[in-house]
Amino acid sequence: MEVNKSNLYLCKTEEADLDYIVGAETNDENRQYIIPWSREQHLQAMLNPDIAHLIVKKETRVGYVILAGLLDSNQTIEFRRIVITEKGKGYGKATIEIVKKLAFETYNAHRLWLDVKVENEIAQAVYKKSGFVVEGTLRECLKVDGKYDSLIILSMLQQEYQNECLNYSKYNEISNV
Repeated sequence: MEVNKSNLYLCKTEEADLDYIVGAETNDENRQYIIPWSREQHLQAMLNPDIAHLIVKKETRVGYVILAGLLDSNQTIEFRRIVITEKGKGYGKATIEIVKKLAFETYNAHRLWLDVKVENEIAQAVYKKSGFVVEGTLRECLKVDGKYDSLIILSMLQQEYQNECLNYSKYNEISNV
């Protein structure tokens, strides 16, 4: 499975990628915004048919993504994790666009949702700009290092994605005149 956008593509995570992933999660820039998993947890996720564990590549790895709920009868997919190691190059936004296309066009999701820590304002802005809608806040639902963190829930519905694609197509038709 390869999806391309801006020379980025997603491919299945392989066991050889796990050191990179665990290293990315423990990096100071990323650790504060996620709950790091062990190598074994990532390996189990890779083997689970309900989960897509994917590497984001350009020429080399620039991040990874985890989607869960691929087999959900409600057609709801959780955008469980995105970690981009090459910051400030637009790879996060481009990866989100690839994930939306994958979720709605390949996995036929009705709803794609995610949670993000309240203090991760940069990610929130990127998700909102990418068309995700804030549904609410799970107040102080995570206990991390003796303090409580809150999560914001955001989602996009298939119809919203289709409207976004339609609007993009109309814009391209107008700009090509």
